Amino acid sequence: MKKIKLLTVSFDTEIRDYEIPAFRGAVVAKVGRENILFHNHLNDNKLLYRYPLIQYKTIGKKPVIQCIDLGVDEIHKFFQKSNWNLTISDRMLDMEIYRLDLNQYTMQVWDKTFDYSIRNWIALNKQNYETYLALENSGQKVRLLEKILTANILAFAKGIEWRVDKPITVKIKTLSEIRDLSLKRRTVLGFKVLFTANVFIPNYIGLGKSVSLGFGIVTRNENIADQHVEPHAVVNYEL
Repeated sequence: MKKIKLLTVSFDTEIRDYEIPAFRGAVVAKVGRENILFHNHLNDNKLLYRYPLIQYKTIGKKPVIQCIDLGVDEIHKFFQKSNWNLTISDRMLDMEIYRLDLNQYTMQVWDKTFDYSIRNWIALNKQNYETYLALENSGQKVRLLEKILTANILAFAKGIEWRVDKPITVKIKTLSEIRDLSLKRRTVLGFKVLFTANVFIPNYIGLGKSVSLGFGIVTRNENIADQHVEPHAVVNYEL
């Protein structure tokens, strides 16, 4: 069991999904590259291989910074600046806050399952991409994706220092979309999946590859009542 803080900051402007890397780059330039959690690079050539605790994405076309656990404590380095204006795709954006959601969640494995969707999920690396293509039928491919999704959840758990003490079970209910995505001038497969898991995953958490750039966003089914999972809400309000 592990308690984590989660801060989701939405800004009152709009950007396109393809502008998320520029959004991240502008935020990093604002706070300074010495603040590693904002970009997960130890230097220009070396990555910090850990789950990103500050993620950039869009929700309803609005740019969002999502801060997880230690990332919540770091975000003040952006907000303490004299202005939050960012230059994205050759235009200056006045980054006024639209909404803040700060919550605390208890992470644990449950005796029941919860329903989720995940979109633009980059599940496959070079090795398991070739394995995926070689599989003979859709059932085998789904089972492989279930193993990968379970590993992605465990990577998230490791990143927040949550020691998982029970088996995690993941079941893909529907593989509803497979499409090509552009990532760092490469084309990769992106999946949209409906699945169940016996862990509670906070809304908009990223799973899989390149979650810091808005890929692999998880959302809960609307029919899940949060009171069943007992998150401890700290703040939930609009500005």
